[in-house]
Amino acid sequence: MTTSGIDRVNGHPDIRPELPPRTMELLRERNDDLRDRAVANAEAVRRQRSLGKRTARERLDLLLDPGSFTEIDLYRRHQAHGLKVSEHRPHTDGVVAGSGTIDGRRVFVYAQDFTIFGGSLGQAHAAKIHKVMDMAIDTGSPIIALNDSGGARIQEGVMALDGYGGIFRRQVEASGVIPQIAVVLGPSAGGAAYSPALADFTFMVRGTAQMYLTGPDVVQAVSGEKVTHDELGGATVHGELSGVASFVHDDEESCLEDVRYLVSMLPSNNLEPPPAYVPVGAVDDVRPGFASIVPVEPNKPYDMRVLIEELVDDGEFLEVHAGWARNVVVAFGRIDGAVVGMVGNQPMVFAGVLDIEASQKAARFVRFCDAFGIPLVSLVDVPGFLPGTAQEHAGVIRHGAKLLYAYCEATVPRIQVIVRKAYGGAYIVMDSRSIGTDLSLAWPTNEIAVMGAEGAVNVIFRKELAAAADPDALRAELLAEYSEQLVHPYYAAERGLVDDVIDPSHTRSAVARGLAMLRDKRRPTPARKHGNVPL
Repeated sequence: MTTSGIDRVNGHPDIRPELPPRTMELLRERNDDLRDRAVANAEAVRRQRSLGKRTARERLDLLLDPGSFTEIDLYRRHQAHGLKVSEHRPHTDGVVAGSGTIDGRRVFVYAQDFTIFGGSLGQAHAAKIHKVMDMAIDTGSPIIALNDSGGARIQEGVMALDGYGGIFRRQVEASGVIPQIAVVLGPSAGGAAYSPALADFTFMVRGTAQMYLTGPDVVQAVSGEKVTHDELGGATVHGELSGVASFVHDDEESCLEDVRYLVSMLPSNNLEPPPAYVPVGAVDDVRPGFASIVPVEPNKPYDMRVLIEELVDDGEFLEVHAGWARNVVVAFGRIDGAVVGMVGNQPMVFAGVLDIEASQKAARFVRFCDAFGIPLVSLVDVPGFLPGTAQEHAGVIRHGAKLLYAYCEATVPRIQVIVRKAYGGAYIVMDSRSIGTDLSLAWPTNEIAVMGAEGAVNVIFRKELAAAADPDALRAELLAEYSEQLVHPYYAAERGLVDDVIDPSHTRSAVARGLAMLRDKRRPTPARKHGNVPL
């Protein structure tokens, strides 16, 4: 013990134990040591890379603008006890959370760190995610989740499940308010799979990403079916069969690059307009190439994506769900600098018919665009809904009604372009004038009818054809008559169901002018809690 001074109040010696010197330099060293231990575990990092995966921080470096990341809760540690969990309490608790920028625009992010507890979610881990999600909602900024987790942390029991519940509740609160993007870069098992499912867009990487509610071992125990992780819930499965994945990539670099590209198309929240570029003169653009893309013959296929490429600025667009429900194309692009969402029937697949999955895919896209103020352009070339007992028994009526509901509910500017044919109920569902499109344009080649001419003649004149001496000659005559009277664009235009019949080469300029005309559209919705979507 040493005397270190006199107590100025009582006059007694101030006797205190000698303490190590507390200099700012020493405090900085201790802080840096803590930070280094929080972000580096060489052996775990080696294992992560041996799986073909980057670390959480390396992924954030790829995603965000250089030097823009601000981390929160770096020193957070779990407070659990028992079952060996208290023996290991690393900082960050297996998730890196904070905020950064993409092309200078604010986003909030969290990246699960598989090198710590396998990225499993416990109470402290969840609390960090809750905090960053609350910040995103409060500031009106997109939230991006980089998922790489074994699921709930078993040692923390119900508290881990409660943590997931808090994430899901916030995702629903944020739905339609801020864009939510999930990037699956490793396992996302059990309850963890619901978070990407609730996001607006989900990215997956082939070979490393998997999502499923019950793993291969449980599947085999219950059903006897042997299946690999990738066969059960890999990126290809969710990109082509289930429709859970919006985008599928071969590597993390291209995946995160496309996340940045997607963010460049989206507003930060539902109160801001989508980011716009300087107009490029599309209102006066003439594109003769349109006419050569679409065959005049109604049954001859072509690629709707080529038409979209001709329609958008610089031929650039971002297709969503490219591998799933390929008979309809949904994509973001820009027309005269303004972001638009495009929905187009794809004649290359099932002749472009609508079916259950195409209806679901298009409906979800339409609802997202409407929630975030993105105008819709519908490119119509549809022969109808896919017939058959399989579709009817699986509920094509109910699922088709989802797309009908989505369009009817949408209050953003809506433009319909009837490229070639539009038959039956599918014509109505593809944003027709009758369900509220603002502007309907048609090419001279278009056919709007209850059904194709041949089918209609066979129904209307069944008895006459059966009694005719030369049924083929009579059928040809009736087909010509039916087409001349009903199946041409001017029939609909004369009745106000088509606003203009345009030269195909003027499609880009007509759409650009229509978007400019509708830019300030405002349509209040009825006072109600919410509608009842036919889920």
